[in-house]
Amino acid sequence: MLLFRLETLAEAKVILIFHVVGTAMEIFKTDVGSWIYPEENLFRLGGVPLFSGFMYAAVGSYLARISRIFDMRYGHYPPLWTTVALAAAIYTNFFAHHFIADLRYALLGVTAALFFRTVVHYRVFRLWHRMPLLLGFLLVALFIWLAENIGTWSRAWMYPGQVEGWTPVSIQKLGAWYLLMIISFVLVTLVHRPGRPDEED
Repeated sequence: MLLFRLETLAEAKVILIFHVVGTAMEIFKTDVGSWIYPEENLFRLGGVPLFSGFMYAAVGSYLARISRIFDMRYGHYPPLWTTVALAAAIYTNFFAHHFIADLRYALLGVTAALFFRTVVHYRVFRLWHRMPLLLGFLLVALFIWLAENIGTWSRAWMYPGQVEGWTPVSIQKLGAWYLLMIISFVLVTLVHRPGRPDEED
């Protein structure tokens, strides 16, 4: 991707961070039994095949590229430090909820409050479009949840309730993917700083 200039060096660094962050979470989650990878494989860290990190990196690569290709700009974007703090709290909760209270609903509330007024402006060819950013997060999370259903159906990985036979992934997992989208998005904003639409300049 770097050789053919499809991604910048800064984007590659963020994608590497996605890989490390995702793999670390996967190692922890498989260790506590949240999900398993049932098939044998050569390249594995603990109970985690290395391709799992690439799945997270693929999300990061997607977000980084569309931010640049669609020239995304943001109206009423919150202060960057607040989004970084939110992303850090979300990532911490993915680990901490196994030991203390799960704060995901509170974090979803904070996310809604923080990004309630934020609108993403994006360009497809020469035409500008706009969408509430919270809706954009939901749409991407929904597609990831659908892909997760395909992944578990093919036994690439499974949740404990799917070991005896496949069942659809709980819709509650959509909330987890929604929060993961926040982490992913905020990491990308460290490379592509959120610009304002022209009418706000």
